[in-house]
Amino acid sequence: MGQINNFQDLEVWQRAHQLVLAVYQTTKHFPIDEKYGLVSQMRRAAVSIPANIAEGFKRRGQADKMRFYNTGETSLEELKYYFILSKDLAYLADTEQLMADAETVSRLLYRLIESINRRR
Repeated sequence: MGQINNFQDLEVWQRAHQLVLAVYQTTKHFPIDEKYGLVSQMRRAAVSIPANIAEGFKRRGQADKMRFYNTGETSLEELKYYFILSKDLAYLADTEQLMADAETVSRLLYRLIESINRRR
């Protein structure tokens, strides 16, 4: 792995950003009456993940970093629920790839948090 100079160098941020793009692409096809409901909630949760990774990256204290990374984790779990709900409402036929991508982000974020915990 190369040197990490900014949040964009983090693989977890890159994967989370790709997940946001996928959510935006997917929700474009949701019913119009969900624009201010589920679509808005999904997009906000998705954007929160890489945004909190970016903010946490710049925080100086380890506890402060952890708080932002943990917020990213909680937004990710929220997003996973929205995938389940979207499938149950028949807005999405298949959520397998989205869930797999979310799980990848989850594992990477967990490893980032664990690396900070080891430095404490």
